[in-house]
Amino acid sequence: MSLLSDLYARHGHSLRQFVTFGAVGGSGVLVNMAVFALCSNVGHHLGDVNYRTVLFPILNTGYNVRFGHLFVWIAFAVAVTWNFVLNRYWTFRAEGSRAPFLKEYVPFFFVGACANVLTTVLFTVLTNPTSPIYLPEPPFSDDGDFWTKRPYWAQAIAIIFTMPINFVINKLWTFRAVRRKHAAGVAS
Repeated sequence: MSLLSDLYARHGHSLRQFVTFGAVGGSGVLVNMAVFALCSNVGHHLGDVNYRTVLFPILNTGYNVRFGHLFVWIAFAVAVTWNFVLNRYWTFRAEGSRAPFLKEYVPFFFVGACANVLTTVLFTVLTNPTSPIYLPEPPFSDDGDFWTKRPYWAQAIAIIFTMPINFVINKLWTFRAVRRKHAAGVAS
């Protein structure tokens, strides 16, 4: 057997799961981006609320939570639920007997929330003009066409960056360890 076919024989199942997880994640990115854009547009139509508008200050630190951060978390909440359902019934359907919905959803949400903290930080530095990795104008802008909007690109880049972390932790914890623990409890 060649090295490549040997690797595929040993890790093919995980590779297929990663590709499926990526497809689910890709659809989740679209859901996330659609919800983020919807929040941004609704905020704009409710007055002069855009992603940079301050929602509230963080104590006396000089830092603020902005509407963009709120939009990131609303979009995350919708997309993580979308991704969980698809991953539960498609990507990880054969990882042993399923635990009850909430026993799998809570760890999946927790893993996603931890990754979303990183997403929020990346979003912040990509959209902050004082950051060394600020998305410059041009080609990005705050008021341009949909495909050039800085917050949309920042959101997409941040999500794509955190996807591999989500895959590994969810594969090993949410859809393997939680299910094994549930199966052991049911068997005894």
